[in-house]
Amino acid sequence: MRNLYFIFIALICFACKEQPINVTVPDEEEETIMLLGPANEEGLQQEPFNSWYHTTYTNYKINDSLVSLIKPKLADVSIKLFMGTWCEDSQRETPGIYKILDAANFNLKNLQLIAVDRDKVTPQKLEENYNITNVPTLIFFKDGKEMNRIVEYPIESLEQDILHILSNQPYKNAYFEEE
Repeated sequence: MRNLYFIFIALICFACKEQPINVTVPDEEEETIMLLGPANEEGLQQEPFNSWYHTTYTNYKINDSLVSLIKPKLADVSIKLFMGTWCEDSQRETPGIYKILDAANFNLKNLQLIAVDRDKVTPQKLEENYNITNVPTLIFFKDGKEMNRIVEYPIESLEQDILHILSNQPYKNAYFEEE
């Protein structure tokens, strides 16, 4: 019985182990590396990703008036951002998303960055149940329920699209299909 107790405790400890973050794997199509699985901004600031991340972040021009409207609406919101470091659309949009969230003083602990491979999957299957067909996909949640998402590129601008979603205004992403 005592051995069973220790096995049970060991299993709990193993299950609670944090997932590795900012894992890089070979990207054989481009003969470089890509992030895969849970990631964060620090991962994007490492070689070779920092070359496009820093440039795009620095050059992104924020619409301050829209960010001031977005900021209070981000309270109690969590975000999942599915992206691929190999994807030009992700390289174009992800730094701007971070710059907007930084300007809005969004707590990045409420942002889950998930780097997918070219098939839009992760070893941990973090994309399951989210119907990720294109990246980047930026999904907003309130009270655990999906509010809406931006898929691949904004319709108007990142700030305007985010404001539409957070204001519960009608919004259809580029790949929206009527059910």
